[in-house]
Amino acid sequence: MINVGIVEDNEKIRDLIQRYLDMQDGLTCKAAMESVEDMLDYLEKESKPDVLLMDIQLPGMSGIEGIGIIKEKYPDIEIIMLTVYHDSHKIFDSLMAGASGYLLKHTSLPEIKESIENLAAGGAPMSPQIARKVIQHFNKPDKKKKTESDLTPREQDIVNGLVDGLSYKLIADRFDISIDTVRAHIRNIYKKLHVNSKAEVITKSLRGEI
Repeated sequence: MINVGIVEDNEKIRDLIQRYLDMQDGLTCKAAMESVEDMLDYLEKESKPDVLLMDIQLPGMSGIEGIGIIKEKYPDIEIIMLTVYHDSHKIFDSLMAGASGYLLKHTSLPEIKESIENLAAGGAPMSPQIARKVIQHFNKPDKKKKTESDLTPREQDIVNGLVDGLSYKLIADRFDISIDTVRAHIRNIYKKLHVNSKAEVITKSLRGEI
């Protein structure tokens, strides 16, 4: 069962998503708050969600500010941005803060459900328009020399799998290793690169920093 939380100040959108997710097999959505502050209060007292859907423009603290605080306190919570904003700065600020996915609000409810399940399986869900912006950004000519990293060849293989959008299971199948081995490599990669999410690994790889 995937436990989902929502931070969204539009009550109609918040209630609609919560009701839909709560009706789906394999999902539960008990926490739906209008602000990061309210969600932080909830997290201190109640069971932690596995995945948070978070807007950017919120009363009080912004969603991007909230990512950093939530990931620092609760690093196991995965965060998907669900927002109307599609400008590059907000996309990359969100990913660098620790978001694991980025969806636009016109995403359908079944697609939101699928994205949550994709994330839980080790993916990094993004709306097609967002994925195109990421690719366009990193496809710009860059003559800077690629930064050397101390990743092992197998860890680099795992990074390449993440960049290709593969889940942990598909990465394990590609390299004929167990999912537990993939997870162990991922933990080592996070430590070596000083990151906290798959999205940050992908961003560093596409920037040529790995």
